[in-house]
Amino acid sequence: MSAAGSLLTVAPVAAMLLLVRATRPHDAVTAPLRLAVVRAALVTGAFAVLTVELLGALHALTPAAFAVAWLLFLAVAALAAGWRHRRDVARDEATPSAAPRQALVAAATAPTTDTVGVLSPPGAHPASAGSATGPDRLGWRARLGRHWRTASRGERLLAGGVAGLLLIELVVALLAEPNNFDSQTYHLPKVERWVLQGGLEFWPTAIHRQVTIPPGAEYLLLHLRLLTGGDALYNLVQWGAGVLCLLAAARIAAQLGGGRRAQLLTAFILATTPMVVLQATSTQTDLVVAAWAACAATLALDGLHRRTGLGTLFGLGAAAGLTAVTKTSGLIGVGPLLVLWGLAQLRLARRPATASSGVTDAAHPPARTVGVARTVGASALILLVAATVVGPFLARVTVEFGHPLGPPRLRESIPMERHDPLAILVNGLRIAHTAFDTPLTPVRSATATAIIKGAEAVGVDPQDREITFGREIFPEPSWYPDEDRVAFPLAGALALLGAVFALARPWRISPDRAGSLRAYAAVVAATVALHVAMIKWQPWGNRLLLYALVMAVPLAGVWLDAMFRRRTASAGAPGRRSIAVLAAVTVLATSALAGVLAVSYGFPRRLVGSGSVFTTAEWDTRFLRRPQWTDEFRWAAEAVRDSGARRIGLVEQNDNWEYPWWLLLRDADGRPPELVALQSVLPDRPPAEPSSVDAIVCTGPRAACVRLVPPGWQVEYRAYVGYALPPGR
Repeated sequence: MSAAGSLLTVAPVAAMLLLVRATRPHDAVTAPLRLAVVRAALVTGAFAVLTVELLGALHALTPAAFAVAWLLFLAVAALAAGWRHRRDVARDEATPSAAPRQALVAAATAPTTDTVGVLSPPGAHPASAGSATGPDRLGWRARLGRHWRTASRGERLLAGGVAGLLLIELVVALLAEPNNFDSQTYHLPKVERWVLQGGLEFWPTAIHRQVTIPPGAEYLLLHLRLLTGGDALYNLVQWGAGVLCLLAAARIAAQLGGGRRAQLLTAFILATTPMVVLQATSTQTDLVVAAWAACAATLALDGLHRRTGLGTLFGLGAAAGLTAVTKTSGLIGVGPLLVLWGLAQLRLARRPATASSGVTDAAHPPARTVGVARTVGASALILLVAATVVGPFLARVTVEFGHPLGPPRLRESIPMERHDPLAILVNGLRIAHTAFDTPLTPVRSATATAIIKGAEAVGVDPQDREITFGREIFPEPSWYPDEDRVAFPLAGALALLGAVFALARPWRISPDRAGSLRAYAAVVAATVALHVAMIKWQPWGNRLLLYALVMAVPLAGVWLDAMFRRRTASAGAPGRRSIAVLAAVTVLATSALAGVLAVSYGFPRRLVGSGSVFTTAEWDTRFLRRPQWTDEFRWAAEAVRDSGARRIGLVEQNDNWEYPWWLLLRDADGRPPELVALQSVLPDRPPAEPSSVDAIVCTGPRAACVRLVPPGWQVEYRAYVGYALPPGR
């Protein structure tokens, strides 16, 4: 990484911090600082995506163009933050009745009667913690100090656990080279292809996912690639997305009536989920889409009790668009959220315009019409903003394949092809089995057998290709801490229980927000139902559910908090409630252990043991998924480099690794090779002629390679990798 590139990477972070200052809400809202972070993240994410689209259309995907774009964005963010600061100072000077800072600090730190037990603060009532009743004039250091001083021992443990995991994950993310399987196949090769051609137009390839899968997360990686010249910081995109998930989920818990403990419980459960821990150091895309969906959720909840302002409308549109351009399955969650928001806005539009004045709504019938029209217009604006973000990519896909969702092989491989109730039921049971998998082999075998026999009894083949991805066979163990498939039985069970109680007895969990809690739980339930009705079972389907888990965990946080409150209220009457609390504490402790084990021993990036980020060499880390391929790739690349070849043909299959070639075939100055595909699954993008290249590199079966090698060329092959050179090279 160059020195200039290192400095430029500070620009996105600095710009986002300035935007947090510029977008902090003026009025009293729940968790205003976290709301500002959500707003800043959406603005920064939308800018990053639209910058790629604009510069790609101009064939200007170059380091210089991106450096200029970020410096301009940083300048605009600084101006916005400065304007906001001056405005706040002017408002403070114009408000003579504002309380002195000392009085606010004293009031904030004064102890009050506590009724929520050993995990609760000696401050505000849990239902109001995290909410603002007026402008918070304390600095962030004062607020942090206040929270720490008033926190109970249990809350400090929760907060310390979350912070410790995030710090360790940051270390792993910085030390480990990208080694995710899908990233080697299509996530990272598409970034290198954009850099090579300077634009976003599609190219001939044997791996259709390089052009058909939405590229939102890779757009973010492209910025780092062009600013730094390499992939050293790639893992930070998912790490940052994980932090955003925690902040947004904790704010959702506050919006549902949860106090500080409920918010910490939410963050703790999510942070210790092995799938979150492992993906936070990866170049996968699931945490990114989960973060955008969580942003949409928290903004939509703001619209349940108040009319949505213009800025929030743009935020909802950006969240929907960023979700769609990252992974379309995330829209399964965003869609119901927007429906909930729209219904709430229509309900607010039907309220009397001047309820406090005693004027009835019947006396002003146009008010309802205006309110409904405003809601319709706001919905149209959200869709317009979303289309602006995702539209250019969908337009390219539509032009190329005649359908916005890509070619038939993509539309038929992942989405369900049967929608009869029994098929959906079987699919849902298989997805649940994989999501709740545990190391207990007898339990796993018994439940899998019951699902298979039950499916056969109702006339549904449990391996039906119309409800099963590819050639995969159910069941497949998923308890092991692997980033692509690890189950989440603890977080999933807590979220499930929280959703059930939120639907059945919301007033016992959150008396002040019972309606919001039940409505949100209904949205989460609808999201899960839609997911199992639309997405086929697959062994790595747990990571596709991550966005739904992030949306659901706040229900677990507020439910657990309510249970702890009720336990304290009935402390003199031991019984079932004490047993339930003991069970909950045990689950939380087990969750903490699962998170620690995942970051310590998880695959394919771990702290200790074989493959540790501290003891494993760079190329060994990159090939931890397939260590037997390390020497083969390097052997072939060395031979091709020694031949002096610059235009190199690729022979590969749909799931082969391409990214190592982009790294190993660079010249001494770091200039990427000109790699061209000798096969193409894009009908209108013919492959290069084998005779037009200087060398050929192959992965997969030798026979597939030999068929494309021109006569007279020398072919060398090992088990998985080979190369071919023309005579004289």
